[in-house]
Amino acid sequence: MEGSSDILTTMETLKQALNAREGTIFSPLAAFSDRGRRRHSEDKVQSGYRQSYALDTDRILHSMAYTRYIDKTQVFYLIRNDHITHRVLHVQLVSKIARTIGRFLKLNEDLIEAISLGHDIGHTPFGHDGERYLSKLCQAAGIGHFLHNVQSIQFLDRVERKGRGWNLCLQTLDGILCHDGEIHNQVLQPRQEKTFAILAEEMTLKKKDPHQALMPMTLEGCVVRMADTVAYIGRDLEDAIRLNVIERHEIPRDVVAVLGDSNGTIVYSLVTDIIHCSHGQPYIALSDKVSRALKRLKDFNLERIYLNQTIKKHAGVIHTLFDRLFETYMEDLRTGRQESKIFTSFLADMDPNYVQHHNHAEIVRDFIAGMTDRYFLLQCPAELRPTTIDV
Repeated sequence: MEGSSDILTTMETLKQALNAREGTIFSPLAAFSDRGRRRHSEDKVQSGYRQSYALDTDRILHSMAYTRYIDKTQVFYLIRNDHITHRVLHVQLVSKIARTIGRFLKLNEDLIEAISLGHDIGHTPFGHDGERYLSKLCQAAGIGHFLHNVQSIQFLDRVERKGRGWNLCLQTLDGILCHDGEIHNQVLQPRQEKTFAILAEEMTLKKKDPHQALMPMTLEGCVVRMADTVAYIGRDLEDAIRLNVIERHEIPRDVVAVLGDSNGTIVYSLVTDIIHCSHGQPYIALSDKVSRALKRLKDFNLERIYLNQTIKKHAGVIHTLFDRLFETYMEDLRTGRQESKIFTSFLADMDPNYVQHHNHAEIVRDFIAGMTDRYFLLQCPAELRPTTIDV
């Protein structure tokens, strides 16, 4: 029977062999696992025998924030329909699509998976509407704009594990921060030379100006950024059709001619084009024709789905509840009301460094942003809660 030291030696040898194999199967442009950089060094007992980005994936999967994806809105909220996309399905779709692209481009699928699964962890309850409401409150409190990609880093690096964070690799955190799926780019070329100091600077810049353009440091991060759009654009169409918000024949004909009129054909067309245009290149790209069709579809979705007031019947109530909860928790912190949920559910056993380095508004931001839709509503007076709609 091997002793523990012999087991560690064997597993370390196997890990090094896997790292070496990457040199024979990956593109020279890929992010190799042995180059993953962590903020804090870890010994072999802490990091174990898993490769760096595979370990990041496992840490994200086992985070409390990942668990809460299950009840976070993607686009449509307060609708009781088991076939409507929620945030947890979206990140899984992004992961699958991005890993498919990465495999054909000979990139690191472990890094792609880690970025994909973590990229939306900072989303508020009630999707982008919730993000806007919380952002207004954060600006009024003097802590800058709220953006879910910045908040994803905040959760994984500073809130998870009771304030100790997961010590993820810079390449993983950077891909999460820079995913910006709503921005339309035909070509994404990595900005390779980054550090943790640059990551912190980019987070600060983004909170000051949400339109600040960021670019991932790896091709893997660029793939996830493209895959984010691929995953939601057709899926949101299908959800909207299922809910009778739009009809399939209304999809613009010029879009249908290039991409198709179903989620399956749209995903296949986009993935095929990305692989074809990016193979062997130091960037991730779309062709001119497909890029124009995708932009046209994004504009169509924005007008007909995302800004459609018929699906936002409860938006005013939700906005009011965000205001009320933020104000309530700020007052609870100011007065030290220990029975408040922000003390009993969020700050209980929190690492002292977290409390020391975050002001009241930042603590309230982190607590509310981490809530699921259901938990958020349960914190509100029963008489103010909107009801779900069966569709």
